[in-house]
Amino acid sequence: MLQTRLTRLLGLRYPIIQGGMSWASSNAALPLAVSRAGGLGTIAAGPMYPEDLLVAIRAVRAGTDAPFAVNIPLYNKRAQEHLDIAISERVPVIIGSQGGPQKHLSRAHDAGIKWLQVVASPAHARKAQAAGVDAVIAVGLEAGGHPGPDEVGTLVLARAVARAVDIPYAVAGGIADGAGLAAALCLGADGAQLGTRFLLTHESNLHPAYKQAALWAGVADTTLVGRGRSPVRMLRNVFAQEYAALERAGASDAELDALFGTRSLKQSAKDGDVDHGKVEAGQSVGLIDALRPAGDVVADLASEALQALARVVEPARA
Repeated sequence: MLQTRLTRLLGLRYPIIQGGMSWASSNAALPLAVSRAGGLGTIAAGPMYPEDLLVAIRAVRAGTDAPFAVNIPLYNKRAQEHLDIAISERVPVIIGSQGGPQKHLSRAHDAGIKWLQVVASPAHARKAQAAGVDAVIAVGLEAGGHPGPDEVGTLVLARAVARAVDIPYAVAGGIADGAGLAAALCLGADGAQLGTRFLLTHESNLHPAYKQAALWAGVADTTLVGRGRSPVRMLRNVFAQEYAALERAGASDAELDALFGTRSLKQSAKDGDVDHGKVEAGQSVGLIDALRPAGDVVADLASEALQALARVVEPARA
């Protein structure tokens, strides 16, 4: 057992959160496997139709008594419908991202739901705490998808958030194994959120071409597209090269936005176009070399973390 403030808050066996990843966990299979194994499985509501979200929530609940979460990007055009469903279904945990939680918290708390807020800076963490969230998830620069525009790495961000808030917090970005989880705990975090590691599992609902491209990637094979604007960390591909070429040529913001808007995560994650779509992945992709069952990943993360912590505290020999 790895008990922290986060596991006690949420009723988890391990301080492991599976990141809410559009398409990859916009279903029941991956969250269910993670929650059954003792982590916090997360349904990614973002690209889901409301009726599909309802089906996924009920499928996870039918498959386990363990806690699970629904991640809701609050800017999304369907965010209110997603929130209404999550709250009416009294899901154990809502993870809010990409928007402020203030106007939604009272409804969630009245329904007995814990609210975790994704943040990218100490300032955002303080605002989330002041709003009344139960915990925060601080996302560092190494993370796939949408890291913060300030480009602060996980190591520094973890310590800055520790100084900024008193509530439990998890960190995300660059963590793919139990040693990374142990490092997060040593930095003062109460747990870790992993996205890329859970992308590369059997239960992840991604096109096989996406998974294969990620398995081939090394630690230096991701890049930030849209740096200084709304950056996305993704694998280097034809689209990323086209965007970089436009930047070097001095293209206007409008020209860059036009190219960015023609490409999507769906293009790669659902349709398999890994050359021209946004193949989101974190730098930790280079630490992963095999697809594995999600439940085995959770068990190994916990076991490896305990071994790593034991090495850290091993007494010096005379």
